[in-house]
Amino acid sequence: MPETAPIIVTATMGKADQAWANALRAKHFPPERSYLQAHITLFHHLPPGHWPEVKTRLASLAHEFATPDAWLREVMFLGRGVAYRVECPDLLAMREELATDLQGLLTPQDQAKPRLHITVQNKVEPAIAKALFAELSAGFEPRSMEIKGLAAHYYRGGPWEPIQNWKFSGRG
Repeated sequence: MPETAPIIVTATMGKADQAWANALRAKHFPPERSYLQAHITLFHHLPPGHWPEVKTRLASLAHEFATPDAWLREVMFLGRGVAYRVECPDLLAMREELATDLQGLLTPQDQAKPRLHITVQNKVEPAIAKALFAELSAGFEPRSMEIKGLAAHYYRGGPWEPIQNWKFSGRG
């Protein structure tokens, strides 16, 4: 039977950044909705029928690009949640290449200009989100972070099913 679950594409973080983001998410994400590790989503809903093409392009991008320079730039208030904005020009360039290759297959959400981020809280009352935003903003200093590669997952209505990961191996 052909796969019907949409494909989600993310950037993978280095171990220290992943552990830091997972700890924040575990502490602040509503427990009944917390079934994912922290992540940086590049595409929310790619058609599963195009997996061979997506796989080939992701592998090519990971081979072409070296580990990109990336920064946590600011704490973002999402209205009903909080995230950290990620700045990574190379990651945006990779995403743009893939979006161009998949033109006509993208949902409106994936056609929009991306705002790379790591969500640590979502779908809470606005007052709770405002309090966390104030708390995390108070001592925040922009810093570098490590982006190690790309990953694809099937979205199954809750937890994601990992499909494949690619580490950056290019020379930049």
